[in-house]
Amino acid sequence: MDEVEVVVAHSERATLRVGDVFLKVDADQARLDVEVEAMALAPVPTPEVLWRKPPALALAALPGTALGRLGEPSSASPAVWAAAGAAIRRLHDAPLPPWPGHGLQELASGLDGECEWLLTNGVLPADLIARNRKVAEAALRPWTPVFAHGDLQITHVFVDGDEITGIIDWSEAGPGDALFDLAILTLGHEEHLGDVVAGYGMDVDLDVIRGWWSLRSLLAARWLIEHGFDPSAPGCEFDVLRSAARLYGPDGHE
Repeated sequence: MDEVEVVVAHSERATLRVGDVFLKVDADQARLDVEVEAMALAPVPTPEVLWRKPPALALAALPGTALGRLGEPSSASPAVWAAAGAAIRRLHDAPLPPWPGHGLQELASGLDGECEWLLTNGVLPADLIARNRKVAEAALRPWTPVFAHGDLQITHVFVDGDEITGIIDWSEAGPGDALFDLAILTLGHEEHLGDVVAGYGMDVDLDVIRGWWSLRSLLAARWLIEHGFDPSAPGCEFDVLRSAARLYGPDGHE
């Protein structure tokens, strides 16, 4: 008999695995609506939807394993990282999904609020927050929207050998910044950015990528802490912020 594995569980949602079936339970039905529609529209491999009965969604497991994990070295070859970049390019070249994405003002306002929370609660040193706030400003510029995954963590890309077998967790998909997807995939794995960009097939602004690394890490910290995750673990979000602070001066420039 297959055991029930709790993949992730917190107050907003939970994902369970039983054999080759993943069961996602989400209190916000809009997130599941987006996930199902985005997977249907995406021109890249995605999990098969087995059934849906709110608040639950059952998906077939993808073959292979995750590209890697945040805070751990990736054993995937440069060719696999390049293949991930090529898959992302196919997604970004597809027609935009018919729902709105996040705007610049929303992101800027969120960044201000999260930096204030981190400072007020003494989570991180003031200088570290200030330097990364400056670095993050590079990402806060107008962009041409693409069909973006919106949460393209390294654990959401599955590989088998040198082949991308699928991409999971589409609840944040929508019109967005292409460089955000590339940045989230390589967060904490900067050494593989060149491989991803080579597969993507287009030059990218590295300052914007680094801006997204800082922005994402600052925005995510409170949520991670409040939902039982540890952004201070080796190689995770706080290490990303420290790395940026060492690279850039107080004015946010190298």
